[in-house]
Amino acid sequence: MLFGQASPTATRALDLEIGGGFTSLSPATVSTRFNGGTAYFDANFRAHFGVEGAFRFAADSAGTGQYEKTYEIGGRYFRTYGRFLPYAKLMYGRGVYNFTEPYQATPPSGPTVYQPVANLAYNLLAGGIGVDYEVLPHVNARADWEYQRWLSFEGSSIGPNLFTLGAAYHF
Repeated sequence: MLFGQASPTATRALDLEIGGGFTSLSPATVSTRFNGGTAYFDANFRAHFGVEGAFRFAADSAGTGQYEKTYEIGGRYFRTYGRFLPYAKLMYGRGVYNFTEPYQATPPSGPTVYQPVANLAYNLLAGGIGVDYEVLPHVNARADWEYQRWLSFEGSSIGPNLFTLGAAYHF
């Protein structure tokens, strides 16, 4: 009778969220914005600590054919305040930049066409903040800001600013 304690029933080892969203970024290489999409996951395995992974693809909105594609993973710290879940994250990843240059079509009075010049990959570091809002018990809305630092980008480095609005399913 002394060992008749009940085992906890409302615990789990992992809290998982998978989502996507619209991303807009300023690439620091051209004056126009790049727009595209994001797919991400959050895996929280301890109170206030977890892992985030993200894939982003954004293309030049001016139609030059330039784009950025990134793959990132890293840690995140979060807190819960009712339906709001603000967080901060530090990530490491790989970014691919597609370079293009103008090519004058024949005849010369035709439209400017852009041709690929190079498609190069770089390591990157990223930090960001955001907030998830619980819309329904298993659906969250997200607003996220991130700053990336691409290392060794053409002899220097670039620092795109990204803003993402999205939604996720929370398992």
